[in-house]
Amino acid sequence: MTDAADVRAALGDAVAAERLRIVAALIRVTGDWDLAEDCLQDAVERALERWPLDGVPDHPSAWLTTTARRRAVDVLRRRQTERAKLREAQALAELSRDLTGDEPGPYGDDRLKLLFTCCHPALPMAGRVALTLRSVAGLSTRQIARAFLVSEATMGQRLLRTKNKIEHAGIGFRVPEPHRLAARTDAVLAVVYLTFTEGYAATEGEPFRDDLAAEAVQLAGLVAQLLPEDDEALGLHALLLLQHARRAARTDAGGELVTLEDQDRGRWDHDRVVAGLAALAAARATGRPPGYYRLQAEIAGLHATAAHADDTDWVRIVAAYDALLTLRPSPVIALNRAVATGFRDGPAAGLAAVDELGDELADYPLLPAVRADLLRRAGRRREAAAAYRDAVASARSEPERQLLERRLREVSGPAGGS
Repeated sequence: MTDAADVRAALGDAVAAERLRIVAALIRVTGDWDLAEDCLQDAVERALERWPLDGVPDHPSAWLTTTARRRAVDVLRRRQTERAKLREAQALAELSRDLTGDEPGPYGDDRLKLLFTCCHPALPMAGRVALTLRSVAGLSTRQIARAFLVSEATMGQRLLRTKNKIEHAGIGFRVPEPHRLAARTDAVLAVVYLTFTEGYAATEGEPFRDDLAAEAVQLAGLVAQLLPEDDEALGLHALLLLQHARRAARTDAGGELVTLEDQDRGRWDHDRVVAGLAALAAARATGRPPGYYRLQAEIAGLHATAAHADDTDWVRIVAAYDALLTLRPSPVIALNRAVATGFRDGPAAGLAAVDELGDELADYPLLPAVRADLLRRAGRRREAAAAYRDAVASARSEPERQLLERRLREVSGPAGGS
């Protein structure tokens, strides 16, 4: 008998590492999106039954792949008997061989094929993003609905319509020819970015989904390999590498959040920093004006190359935010610029920049936290305490709430308030 906790830990690691690869391979050979996910889930349930009795296999991911494949074979055999579909018979023949038929290079990677299939221009943009988050990122329909601010039932119907469109329009499971890549590139970059964002700061449950963030970094690398002269693809890869490099320092030994300025930079993953800066240099070398992802990568690079928080080049960071606002006006980017302005020119200037936003971000959950931090830095403790209370009420995760409550106690202490 194997301890249940050990089984769940091993199973969780295997699913995190191989879920996307298994699902993508099953979709490639069966053409059935729901079947692929169901077969993987069946394999997980089977593992929960067998591994406590038989022990954790030497290669858990391979066990899951084989079990999911066998389940798909069984289902397709029943369907073949019932309906004798040529497509399913062909899929059965391929499944009977293996699930490792990737061609060399990025064009043969099933994960990339799945990503580009989800981002086909015949699909509506909202459907592309939703399907990618479901199939590539493995988010639940509920999580995706929260991200789109719609009901779970509405999102379920949207996903169903998108899958039906793929089937009825005969959209192939493949990376498009080089001359057709441009029609999908923007959507591909957007959904990889959204996937990383969900891993970096999850919308529900645990505050971080490291498996999702790591998968997004890998996908960004595959896209950059596929498009080696696309500065935005290179810029996105650089951005995600630089952001993910800070993961170990984002929490302390007790699991509490640590803000960027207080992070122990010695805990940053310096191999990822080096790789991120190299990708950023490659993006610059294209000679094109910086775009949305590259500008964000430039900001991340300025943080990454500052030996200490006090060494951060806030002048260049504010300039990068100005360029971002010119390129893609957004109140959220304007709020980030206000934070940077507070570090460059002092908290009073940052507060003035926040006030200029008016009611554009009235419902944005991070607004009270930004305002509270600027008030704390300005020494306006009583006002900061009120803003921190609002921030605590709108916190999106328990660690975030704990950080805000700690700040609230700091400004509510015996020093008094102004």
